[in-house]
Amino acid sequence: MIRIRRSDERGRTHLEWLDSRHTFSFGNYRDPAFMSYRALQAINDDRVAPGGGFAKHPHRDVEILTWVVEGGLEHEDSIGNASVIGPGELQRMTAGTGIMHSEFNHSRTEPVHFLQIWILPEREDLEPGYEQRPADAFGLVASRDGRDGSLTVHQDADVYAGALVTEFVHDLRPGRHAWIQVATGEITVNGQSLGPGDGAAVADESRLRLHADGEARVVLFDLA
Repeated sequence: MIRIRRSDERGRTHLEWLDSRHTFSFGNYRDPAFMSYRALQAINDDRVAPGGGFAKHPHRDVEILTWVVEGGLEHEDSIGNASVIGPGELQRMTAGTGIMHSEFNHSRTEPVHFLQIWILPEREDLEPGYEQRPADAFGLVASRDGRDGSLTVHQDADVYAGALVTEFVHDLRPGRHAWIQVATGEITVNGQSLGPGDGAAVADESRLRLHADGEARVVLFDLA
């Protein structure tokens, strides 16, 4: 079964410097039908204007994945990390026992477009941590065991992301679920069409066939 969540059905936070679309309930946006999906707590599709950003703020007991689609995002945190996440790069931050961080558009002239993803960790009070890696070509980018060079996410979840240019086939083990989120471009999932900003919840499917005629930037979550 594939349940599609269309782009225009999402919640929205619109400020002078921020245009954020919320797949799941977030902040002041509440949708009882889309509070979360399995361990997936948030997918925020953010566009931040030049010079704009989020001042230093706290997080705790959440795995945060930030994938930059276009532009550059400046990151600084309370455990000593300072970096720029470039286009096609992915950051993993474990908030654990508590972390402060800030995020700002690196450019004074161009917007930055990124997805920020929150995953509930398998246990509380983890040691805060940080990793960053390329996530441009579609493939495994985060996993519980950090295999094949993927980032380590503290949850029974495999995350695939990047630019999908032809077809990707993924087998789901019995009892597994999936969420697919399209950042840019258009794809089909088992014959169903998804466009920019669309998402899809998947249950009781043994195989997923993702097909793109042109380039599409996509995230696939394989979840317990």
